[in-house]
Amino acid sequence: MKTFIIIGAINAFLSVAFGAFGAHALEGKISQKYIDTWNTGVLYQMFHSMGILIIGVLMGNIASSSLLNWSGWLMLIGIVLFSGSLYILSLSGIKVLGAITPLGGVAFLIAWILLIITAVKSM
Repeated sequence: MKTFIIIGAINAFLSVAFGAFGAHALEGKISQKYIDTWNTGVLYQMFHSMGILIIGVLMGNIASSSLLNWSGWLMLIGIVLFSGSLYILSLSGIKVLGAITPLGGVAFLIAWILLIITAVKSM
């Protein structure tokens, strides 16, 4: 419970910091296409930070399960792969990094499915 609340809060903080960095430090330094890519990474990081926080709260209110635990870790993995690859792509322009992004998206999808299954089974 505590671990996911901390991980979620750290990622929410980083999302705000990366958003501010993109808006202020990157403007005019990289193309609008890469600014948009950066902002997509920030948006998905924040959405899934909130998901991780929700998982942490749920762990304190329902019986913890391996499905819920995996959901939290997969959201974190998704943030690293999806948002992380978009951040690096935006800064470096290395297009092959775009091949990593869908792996993060799949991690996000599986995480949400596991959360749904947990809700159906536990609530």
